[in-house]
Amino acid sequence: MMNFTVMTLFPDMIKDGLNVSIMGRAIDNKLINVDVVNIRDYSKRKHSKVDDYPYGGGAGMVMQAEPIYDAYTDIINKQKEVNPDIKKPRVIYMTPQGKLFNQTMAKELAQEENIIFLCGHYEGVDERALELIVTDQVSIGDYVLTGGEMPAMIMIDAISRLVPGTLHNDDSAQDESLTDNLLEYPQYTRPASFMGLDVPPILLSGDHAKVDAWRRQQSVLRTFKMRPDLLKDAKITKKEEMMIANLKKGLQ
Repeated sequence: MMNFTVMTLFPDMIKDGLNVSIMGRAIDNKLINVDVVNIRDYSKRKHSKVDDYPYGGGAGMVMQAEPIYDAYTDIINKQKEVNPDIKKPRVIYMTPQGKLFNQTMAKELAQEENIIFLCGHYEGVDERALELIVTDQVSIGDYVLTGGEMPAMIMIDAISRLVPGTLHNDDSAQDESLTDNLLEYPQYTRPASFMGLDVPPILLSGDHAKVDAWRRQQSVLRTFKMRPDLLKDAKITKKEEMMIANLKKGLQ
């Protein structure tokens, strides 16, 4: 079972966001487990405060190191009580300063058994907490959000769908966008004609080999048109390289 633990100031946000649809079924089927830890429970201050003014001045408040560290220590101790041989978990801090999350990273993290997410808020987290517990700093994009909860849920979703059994058809995870750094081919369903637009005849032919070849070609073409930056790391054939080269010539 894949185990996720989320350290947050807003536990209901995580619970409400993950207990539905495919993620909810995966939890019910014990394919993944999501524990949510409220950092406020580890505050020693009045009203369970966990933030304070930054040294040196500046706008906003900073989350303190002590309640974060104490929450992490408690998580590790409880995990060791259940399994003394448990591997030290990856601890991921969600931050715009981190390494950009992508499908390759999702595949890598899907091999882990135990991942902890630290969700920051306010103006950030005391650097000492990061130095003491965090193994990875990760960003979901070059923009700033009010907290790390939504990025953490996005990562849990992307990682969990790669856990066998999470999707009804495990082949779905292999055939979608960003597999081999290519975007997914166009998809169609009934009716065969809609508002004057017809399904490509090849998809109605019943020839699976030709359908697969068409889908592969469309994936390469769509990537070239929409995300050409992905092609430098894509696994493409010599024939596909020539097709892209000819397309580039046509645009010159």
